Amino acid sequence: MPVLQIVVGSTRPGRVGAPVAAWIAERAREHGGFDVEVLDLAEIDLPMFDEPIHPVRAQYTNEHTKRWSATVARGDAHVFVTPEYNGSYPGSLKNAIDFLNHEWRYKPAGIVSYGGVSAGTRAAVALRSVLTTLRMVPAVDAVHIPFIGEKIADDGTLVANDVMVAAAKTMFDEIARLRTAIEPLRPRA
Repeated sequence: MPVLQIVVGSTRPGRVGAPVAAWIAERAREHGGFDVEVLDLAEIDLPMFDEPIHPVRAQYTNEHTKRWSATVARGDAHVFVTPEYNGSYPGSLKNAIDFLNHEWRYKPAGIVSYGGVSAGTRAAVALRSVLTTLRMVPAVDAVHIPFIGEKIADDGTLVANDVMVAAAKTMFDEIARLRTAIEPLRPRA
């Protein structure tokens, strides 16, 4: 079964990215058609980008890059969960994306953004630009969660509304279609 990787972009203490990712992972499992993995950047040993050049996989020099490469290469589709920081997405997510190049190519991508009144949409727009540069194909449909603080329950879980649930289903429908359509373009190891 194809692998859908959900990348939690925020690494700061007290973040709400983990409960958002847990909720979207559950929606992906309910949707079906994918094995779901959550990749929490707060738990991955990935320093600031430190490869001497941007080589192909076989030429990476650092073990952490080789591990990250193998992890991302295993994915057939990705969903990026991101807050909005100063009108964009966090540096931790940018760093994780920039470590690699070939491993992202010709894979569908979904975006789940969250924040205040803007729901992280500026972060999503900035992220979409980077993903397309890497030849990923972002789903047009995304999940934008406004007023995130109001949607986290006392137990730390995300309490979704019907709009969020419907948006997640639409996004996963599109990711599934995109994966099938662009899969033949993906480079093989």
